[in-house]
Amino acid sequence: MMIKALGTLSIVFLFGACAVFQPRIPYQLGMSESKFLRQNREAVISQLNEQKKVYRLSSDERFYILATFENGQLVSLEEKELRPQWPRQRMMEENNIYEDNSEQRQPNR
Repeated sequence: MMIKALGTLSIVFLFGACAVFQPRIPYQLGMSESKFLRQNREAVISQLNEQKKVYRLSSDERFYILATFENGQLVSLEEKELRPQWPRQRMMEENNIYEDNSEQRQPNR
């Protein structure tokens, strides 16, 4: 009898521990604005209207999330990608190569 009670208590403790150590969800639809801001302290206001607030939250180096709140409730999440910087750098490098080649073609004076 004692072994069954101890086994039951350990199972209940195990399930309770699993509930406590679940991962924290940083945002979900319907959550309040104050809870969102408590869990995401790095969020900044991106747009502000009378009925709507949009917060910007960086998720990593290339992506960010726009969280839209209406009347204090999260109504939409949108993930965006930052523009890559490499095309601009590539164009600059090509211009430098072109300038270097044009300097070499000029006759000596």
